[in-house]
Amino acid sequence: MENPLKENVDSRIEVPPAKEKHSRFNNLKLFLAALSCLYFAKALSGSYMKSSITQIERRFDIPSSLIGIVDGSFEIGNLIVIVFVSYFGAKFNRPRIIAVGSLVMALGTILIASPHFFMGRYNYETALTFSNNLTTSTSQCSNMSNSTLIPATRETPSDKLPSDCEGEAGSSMWIYILLGNLLRGIGESPTGPLGISYLDDHAKEENASFYIGILYTVALVGPLFGYLLGSYCAKLFVDIGFVDLERVTITLKDARWVGAWWLGFLIAGAFSILFAIPFWFFPKSLTKETKKEELGKTAEKMKFIKQDQSELAGSNPKPKISAVNKGFFSSLKALFSNRFYVLYLVTMVVNINSLIGMLTFKPKFIEQQYGQSASKTNFLIGLINIPAVCLGFFLGGFVMKKFKLNIVFAAKLSIGSNILGWLFALSHFGMGCMNSRVAGLTVSYEGTSQVSYEGSALYHDCNAGCFCPQTQWEPICAGNGVTYVSPCLAGCKTSTGMGKSTVFHNCSCISALTAGNSSAFLGQCSRADDCANVFPYFLATTVLGSFCSAFGAVPGFMILLRCNDPELKSLAIGVHTLIARTLAGIPAPIYFGALIDTTCLKWGTNTCGGRGACRIYNSDTFRHIFLGLQAALRGVGMLLFFVILTQLKKHFSASDQGTATNCGTEMMTDQDKDHRPDNGDLSVKTDTSVPDKESHV
Repeated sequence: MENPLKENVDSRIEVPPAKEKHSRFNNLKLFLAALSCLYFAKALSGSYMKSSITQIERRFDIPSSLIGIVDGSFEIGNLIVIVFVSYFGAKFNRPRIIAVGSLVMALGTILIASPHFFMGRYNYETALTFSNNLTTSTSQCSNMSNSTLIPATRETPSDKLPSDCEGEAGSSMWIYILLGNLLRGIGESPTGPLGISYLDDHAKEENASFYIGILYTVALVGPLFGYLLGSYCAKLFVDIGFVDLERVTITLKDARWVGAWWLGFLIAGAFSILFAIPFWFFPKSLTKETKKEELGKTAEKMKFIKQDQSELAGSNPKPKISAVNKGFFSSLKALFSNRFYVLYLVTMVVNINSLIGMLTFKPKFIEQQYGQSASKTNFLIGLINIPAVCLGFFLGGFVMKKFKLNIVFAAKLSIGSNILGWLFALSHFGMGCMNSRVAGLTVSYEGTSQVSYEGSALYHDCNAGCFCPQTQWEPICAGNGVTYVSPCLAGCKTSTGMGKSTVFHNCSCISALTAGNSSAFLGQCSRADDCANVFPYFLATTVLGSFCSAFGAVPGFMILLRCNDPELKSLAIGVHTLIARTLAGIPAPIYFGALIDTTCLKWGTNTCGGRGACRIYNSDTFRHIFLGLQAALRGVGMLLFFVILTQLKKHFSASDQGTATNCGTEMMTDQDKDHRPDNGDLSVKTDTSVPDKESHV
């Protein structure tokens, strides 16, 4: 007669099917490599979207508040399915669900690029059109009927009927970008909660944080390539190959320049399809990572790596809070009864609001504040900032593994790093540039400082006889360093040259300020030398701040993993992602964009005569709003993190701090606690003979 106790123990030791046991894909490190590649693909498309925000805004003539909604549609798609994927996905083959999501993400990424192929050519807002084979022409101010420099290439609103304008290709094509971004968010949703929980389930506790650090480090190569790809595409004119670039009168630094924004999305979509392939071959469960001499002990500890959790529930007399036997809403109740988890959620929502707002509009901030082109801005972010973030993530995970830090010290490390990063961010307030000198907007026609919105001071006695349209934006630079909104508003009578080399002469508004020189060149004036000198310091402090914040990210994330019951881990990550998307990912770009719009000095005009994209901002106000909002949110987040640290210290006694790793046991019922191996020990152990190092994070 067989021993019933032995039979019960044997039934709890799960042996993978022979096919999966000998499969080459039954390998945790191979799964880590595949998941890192997929993180690379999703980070590539996400970072490329951030790098292309300015280009898309100009191409579709939409304000920053609307581009914030378009950017936030990714979060909307993610939150639609994230909780259900996190909860029900854990009951099925998680790698295959990740593969399906990757294909959906690829479809959405390609859909984002599709409007380019249906919109026709980009006719940017301009006041100049040159006739063939002429190098000398007359400006609009002359009012001559034989003028060879004629009004804008765009039709004026009066030339169109409302029905024609509404049906024009490109008038509302930004909706396809919104829908594509929505699909991209839906497809990305399984990758985080299912991928990380699958990885953490099959790794030794001491290796979990290190693996997650590797995952995010490799994944951050995606933004590196995303911003570099954005830099390259921004150099290419949007209709590259279909237009004569010699006749394009705008440069990379012009507020009307639009690069080949669509090209990068096609490349990112191809990567998502390619990296989805390996996930079709991973088994539902892997062999848990362990040493040979610990196989017997590990079999007892594999509580949540079961192919059929219902069988486990029947063979284990201990009552558990689980998504399977207590139901979805019971699991949610268990999560939100954990005060550490709730405090962590509130803290992350505040911090992620600051992070998302910064990431979305940082390229625009650098362009407007320091006069850099979109291409150079993306190049600098990709080449300088992203490697610093990668190094921070890697070292954060490495320190957690090397020193085997418990959850209290992990919280201290996280908050200390974030305080240092916040201080570097505060230094940016003193690294701003003065407003560009634009006549009628930031300086008067007499050269005195002023700020006027909506073009209220664009007209002056010097251009009174030119009958200039106020909506034009064709900046020219005079020798005195002042930019004029258009040759007409500068009172220019003649011009020589073609394309970017055009020079305007006999400008009445310029001659009033500069004796003997009334000429101007096409294009906006460069920033002052002092602005160029402060820009390297801004880059240096940005790199240091990014490194510090990333260094504390992995220790901070371990609070989420270690303060929840293992069986609720996947759902905890999913709910965290859902709330972060809902309360930070969606609203942050919208209200950041709306506040930035309030600093616009001169709006462009779209094809239907309405307000288009902003051409120039009030740099001082832009800086104070953009940096001030970030600093305030991060400051509140750090105060909340202090509360978490205080609660953790109270939760663990001085003797516990050397060994305790799990702060989520408070979710258990009293009956659960009675069945634990040691009621006084808050760490998760099943065998007291396991070495002490196994109890550390």
